[in-house]
Amino acid sequence: MKEFHSNYKIIALPEEEFIQLLLNPKTQNEAFQKLLFTYQKPLYNHIRNIVLNHDDTNDVLQNTFIKVFQHLKNFKGESKLFSWMYRIATNEALSFLNQKAKKNGISSETLQNKAIDNLKSDPYFDGNEIQIKLHKAIIALPEKQQLIFKMKYFEELKYEEISEILGTSVGALKASYHIAVKKIEAFVTTD
Repeated sequence: MKEFHSNYKIIALPEEEFIQLLLNPKTQNEAFQKLLFTYQKPLYNHIRNIVLNHDDTNDVLQNTFIKVFQHLKNFKGESKLFSWMYRIATNEALSFLNQKAKKNGISSETLQNKAIDNLKSDPYFDGNEIQIKLHKAIIALPEKQQLIFKMKYFEELKYEEISEILGTSVGALKASYHIAVKKIEAFVTTD
């Protein structure tokens, strides 16, 4: 069985064959259901780490799968399907945050701070005060460092996977992650 991501298996086919099933009108629906089944949870978690709100996450996730379905015919196979889908999810989540902030006439950072404050009353969040402080430390980082830290720390993605998703070299990712960790440690240890 070919493994497309260290934690998620799709089907017992090489990725190229699976993509052909997704593109073939006769097998497309069944193949897309398998794709949804395989990637719904990891993409939900990825998006949730970015937008923080459960309902907003579901909206972004739905938009992500719509875009994946609409643009599958344009997938060139230059990256793994997993990476391509994560890139779409990341872009959708960031666009959603920017649009929501703009609509409310506030900065993205202010929007994220409000989302963190709302985590305490979110029935889908089971964290404690330390995790709230960690989230506050993360949003103080530049956007790219936030993404890298969240993907490495929360989702436990490998640097090579993050590199493919974000289009950044592994060396640059490691440096950004290290800097992010230092900033977060400094933030969390100060009161």
